[in-house]
Amino acid sequence: MTATDASAAGHAPDVHSRPDPAGISALSISCVSHSYGPRRALIDVSFAVAPASFTALLGLNGAGKSTLFALITRLFGIQAGRIGIFGHDISLAPGDALRLLGVVFQSRTLDLDLSVTQNLLYHAALHGIAKREARLRSDEVLTRIGLADRAGSKVRELSGGQMRRLEIARALLHRPRLLLLDEATVGLDVKARADILGHVRQLVIEQAIGVLWATHLFDEIMPEDDLVVLHQGQVLAHGPVENIIADARARDINSAFMRLTRAAADPGSPAP
Repeated sequence: MTATDASAAGHAPDVHSRPDPAGISALSISCVSHSYGPRRALIDVSFAVAPASFTALLGLNGAGKSTLFALITRLFGIQAGRIGIFGHDISLAPGDALRLLGVVFQSRTLDLDLSVTQNLLYHAALHGIAKREARLRSDEVLTRIGLADRAGSKVRELSGGQMRRLEIARALLHRPRLLLLDEATVGLDVKARADILGHVRQLVIEQAIGVLWATHLFDEIMPEDDLVVLHQGQVLAHGPVENIIADARARDINSAFMRLTRAAADPGSPAP
């Protein structure tokens, strides 16, 4: 069944069934800059996220991570540069781009007085997913994230970790191929943080989803990750974690980050 046939039948097209043309990034950020009046929040930011990969976006509060997410999701208009999702320019073809995108924002956006399933069905309706298909997908994602037994519970009865898992399930309901998570573990305890991060990493493996994980926490970054270091609106480094550590002549990502940010603050200082 074609995408047109699926739409006519009341089903959202399954984007996983479409192969990626060779060399197309899940997310491409090219020379993006953004200002709030005189304050420059992002300065010529460029990097890419590969399909079926986990990329960590590391930066302190105020680095520009949330601004970048607002641009990717079109909450803000792009002032300079280009953003593409699987080859679709978000300014020229926003519908095609955003259909492939799932997002978990730092601030929770669940309706606390609706049930777990009702939150999912409402999201499905916004994406044009027919009721029967929405119910099937809701049951599927709740089983996957271990919340099937809480389907009828009001969201306010869930723990913080369960709410985050529900937000991830909601972001996956329309079957995106790129998932953005902005400080998704803020306010959670150590176990809940580890559970959420482990679940997202499994999505990369099991569903070939590209992930951009924004964080300020060094312990959420693994040696095998691709890493973007964002500081005061500028990309200081991008590449495999081990390469960034080696290039900074540091012992770990924490010390590499400190060296990179010190060098950025004092461009005339010797190389780290």
